[in-house]
This record gives sequence, C-alpha cells and structure tokens, in this order.
Amino acid sequence: MTEESRVPVPWIAPSGRYARVLGRAVDVALALAVLVAAYDYAGEHDLLLGALMALALLARRKRPGTVMAVVMALALAQFLLHDPAVDPPPAHAPAAYDVAVLFAMMSVVHHSRTPWMPYAAGGAVLLATGAASFGVPFLGLDGFGDGQSLLIFWGLTLTVWLTAFALHTRRLYAESQAARARHAEREQEQRARLAAVRERAEIARELHDVVAHSLAVMILQADGAGAVLRTSPDMAESALKTIAATGRDAIDDMHRIVRVLREGRPGPQGAGEEDRRLVTLDEIETVADRARTAGLTVDLSVDVDQGRLSPAEEMTAFRIVQECLTNTLRHAGSGARVDIRVREKDGTLLIDVTDDGGGALAGRAPVGESGGNGLVGMRERVELAGGAFEAGPRLGSGWHVRASVPVRTKTPVAARTSAGTGNPEATRTSVRTER
Repeated sequence: MTEESRVPVPWIAPSGRYARVLGRAVDVALALAVLVAAYDYAGEHDLLLGALMALALLARRKRPGTVMAVVMALALAQFLLHDPAVDPPPAHAPAAYDVAVLFAMMSVVHHSRTPWMPYAAGGAVLLATGAASFGVPFLGLDGFGDGQSLLIFWGLTLTVWLTAFALHTRRLYAESQAARARHAEREQEQRARLAAVRERAEIARELHDVVAHSLAVMILQADGAGAVLRTSPDMAESALKTIAATGRDAIDDMHRIVRVLREGRPGPQGAGEEDRRLVTLDEIETVADRARTAGLTVDLSVDVDQGRLSPAEEMTAFRIVQECLTNTLRHAGSGARVDIRVREKDGTLLIDVTDDGGGALAGRAPVGESGGNGLVGMRERVELAGGAFEAGPRLGSGWHVRASVPVRTKTPVAARTSAGTGNPEATRTSVRTER
C-alpha cells in the first residue's frame, strides 16, 4: 500500500475475531450494569423492566433502531406504572436503570446506517424526558421532576449524543479512508497489470521484428549460397558474409532485449550510460540494401525534414518498413519489386509500401509459417502513436501497406531525401545468378 493510501486508525483498532469478542463483551457489560441497577429497587416491576431492557441491549449493534423502540416502550411502561401514592410504587421513575435509554440512543447514533436515525433518537429522548418531567396533562399524567432536573437530564442526553455522534463520524471517516485505500490499491494493481501487458506486447513486437526480418534474410541468403556454392564461390562468400552480419546484428538486438527483461534497463551492469541503439530513418536504407542482396528490387524514397520526427516516430516508421520487407521476402521471395515511400505532409507521417507479388515464391508456400503477428504488430505500433493503418492485397497481384502517424514535433531544420540507388535490373540479375 502506498504512503498516500494509509488509513488513520484509532489508538485501539481490533479487527476480525477479536473485534467481535470485544464488542460482545461490551454489550454484556452494559446489560449487566442495567440489570444490577434494577436489582437495587424494591418495586414489583423494576427488576422485570430492567431485565428486559438489559436483554434488549444485547442486540443493540445489529438492530439499533429496534432496540431503541423496545427500550423506549419499556421506559413508558415504567412511567405509567409509577405511582407515588404507593410505598413502594410498582415501578420507580426515574430510576438508575433508565441509563438503558441512553445506551440505546448511543447505539442508534453510532451504529445506524440511516442518516436521519441519530437525530430522531436524540429528539425522542429529549421529548420523553420533557414529558416525564412535566407530565402529560391531557392524559392525566403528572410529572415527577422540575425545570432543574430537566436541564440535568437534557445536558446528560446531549453529552451522550454528541459523544456517540463524534464516534460515528470518526467511524465513517475511517471506513471512507479504508475504501479509498482499497480502491487506490486496486487501481495500482490494475495499472501494474496493464503496464505488464503493454510491456509484453512491446517485447513481442521487438522480438518478432528482429527475429523475423533477420531470419528471412538469412534463409534466402543461405538458399542462394547453397545454389551457387560450386558454380560461383565469390557470390556464395558474399551471401555468407551477409548472413553473418545479419546474425550479429540480430544477436546484439536480442542481448539488449534480454538485458531489459533481466535487469529492467537497457544498459549493461554498472554502465553509466544507456547503450540502447536508437533506430532512425537513416537505417531504412540499411534494411533496404539487405533486402536487395536477398533478391528484392527496392525503390526507396524518404522525404522528411531533419529533426521533424521524434525518436519514437522514427522507430515506428523503421519497424513498419522492416516488417513490410520481411513479409515480401517471406511471401513473394526473390525477384519481387517493392516501392517504399516515406514522407511528411501537413503534420502527418505517411508510409506507403507496395509490392508486385512477382517473386520466385509467388503462388507457392512462403518461407516458413506465418502466424499473422507482423500485421498485428504494425497495427499496434501505429495505433499507439495515434495513427491509422491499413493493409491488404492489391488489385491484380501484390500487397500494399499504408500507415499515417501524426507528427508531434515541429522543429524542421533541413530536408533529408534518400532514394534507392543502384541498378534494379543488375540487382535482380545478380541475385538470380546466386540462386
């Protein structure tokens, strides 16, 4: 539980079974006090009335309103049975065991859940004491007190009522604080679960992007190297170097992700600076070159002002282009043509990637099985950035991916334009020769 959610408690705050035992002991003590007070009177009905009041007080916590009504009814019977002309009278009024009325009122004020009940209980006791002091003339009942005794009764009643009301207010405050603390704890647990889900989703996207792209390039390069190993050793050697470089980059990325999972930070143990490599738009050319060496014809155009995008937006653009190239390699294979357009227009980053589906694998099984995680990951990235994403087959053959991401930074410095270089036909010819 956080520091802000700690609940102020009274100096005695029993809970559970101990609280129930202590409460029952208090109820029994109050009932015995009323019964002992009634035992001292010699009236014929005093002990009976006192015993009934004491018995009713045992249920004062669960049924405070009912107990209050029963005790008040017994007090009325006591008042009606009181006859000063008889010695001893059938019932004495007032009597010490009338303290049960105050106990019942206190129970209503402290334990009742109805807002108006405390005020009704206090008003009933004040009215009853007033009637008992001055009588009820229209019923022919005489009072047994005077103005001074009435002030004493009312003062005692108000003191007990205010004390019980203060305890009632503090109990409600403690309960509200406890409820707020439980709510805050549930919210904290919910936020922790949501953060863990988001973290797992992000790690899954990173693992998929790193592993799927690297393996797709390595598989096609390995197939090409195996095909030309005897006829063109130089091309086979170049393909093997590409495989090694791609594998080393993939291992570096995997090590970084594993460090985050184990230590909670991207930097190595004891390092003063984080060594996490920031992916920028400049690296799109690198993955495009690898795709070209794997047999794709890539036409790349990046037209975004320098410094216009935040690191997160550049990462989003890079991963989308990388995943599109991976999907083309997996599903179309070498010989397919890919057009990549990355540009910024009116505060929106636009990414368009299309392929013609004309590779060596078109119409046949892709390289490896696809679980559909690539499209899901791209859509999640774009939606997290507040953008829109769509992907689907083109009319005829091929596939298209379009994404738009709102640009949050507004500090353009210099234009940066990158276009794909090299002769596409030569690239396609060399890769076909390797295969």
